[in-house]
Amino acid sequence: MITLKKLFSHTLTFVLSAVALGVIGCGGINLDNQPKYKPLAASRFFANGQSSRPLVEGTVPRGSFTTDSLLISGKVNGKFADLFPFPVTEQVLERGQDRFNTFCSPCHGRLANGEGMVVQRGFPKPPSFQTDSLRATPAGFFFDVITNGFGRMYGYAPSVPVHDRWTIVAYIRALQLSENVAVKDLPEAEQHQLLGKGQ
Repeated sequence: MITLKKLFSHTLTFVLSAVALGVIGCGGINLDNQPKYKPLAASRFFANGQSSRPLVEGTVPRGSFTTDSLLISGKVNGKFADLFPFPVTEQVLERGQDRFNTFCSPCHGRLANGEGMVVQRGFPKPPSFQTDSLRATPAGFFFDVITNGFGRMYGYAPSVPVHDRWTIVAYIRALQLSENVAVKDLPEAEQHQLLGKGQ
């Protein structure tokens, strides 16, 4: 049978041991300030003088491997393609509108005419997507520009996932079509409504 005195003695021994181990284990080491290399810092340890080590050849980030060239580059056989890697549905266009309005409209304007809010406040005007030359530009080119940037525009690859970049391209195509559709290509009800308004 254990006495109260023995229990107290064992507890005290355990507590003192834990405190001693804590002091010895962490003594003088500030875990927030450990020896380490900052990204891109120089190193005398490695022969090439760089602390950042190159990835092992063939390394692929987890969850990002795909062989679909069109999906990840906008190209087929090394050339910009004028097709999409998935069907363009109403949901795709709605998502594209949301992403376009969030990321693109500040410069390009909600109508893709280059009249965004930052342009109205003095930022240089980007080209309108409603020009004949940009209407004729392959969809893959727009994907590439969103991914890598162009001119003053920086790339959105870190901010906008691949699928969302394609939804933006689909919405840009819808905006281009909306400004350049022939009356005869409209649904019959809308033709009557439009022609009725014109009379």
